[in-house]
Amino acid sequence: MFTITVRDHVMIAHSFRGEVFGPAQRLHGATYVVDASFRRADLDADNIVVDIGLATQELGAVLADLNYRNLDDEPAFAGVNTSTEFLAKVIADRLAEKVHAGALGAGARDLAGITVVLHESHIASASYERSL
Repeated sequence: MFTITVRDHVMIAHSFRGEVFGPAQRLHGATYVVDASFRRADLDADNIVVDIGLATQELGAVLADLNYRNLDDEPAFAGVNTSTEFLAKVIADRLAEKVHAGALGAGARDLAGITVVLHESHIASASYERSL
């Protein structure tokens, strides 16, 4: 399997419900380094997985919808604990929508899957992997 990974970051605020979250139940900020990996079994006619420029651009567009937002105020996340794991899935699903819409170019239609990793610090990260 061939893979390319592009990286960006996003800054959000949110809070959690539930004792398991301890002090994170209060409003707090997080800056995530976000890696989005695109994979396929065989390279396309240009010997690439996907256009890295388009992949970078579309990851940036997905993150722009979350950046500098208090997720507690976003209707799409009403009543949801926006954990790192949950946000990795949201970003992967939104990137998958971009792939299906053709935003990553015609060569992206043969992608097998996407993995999104959110690094919340130098010692902790969460990821979500999905098929296309």
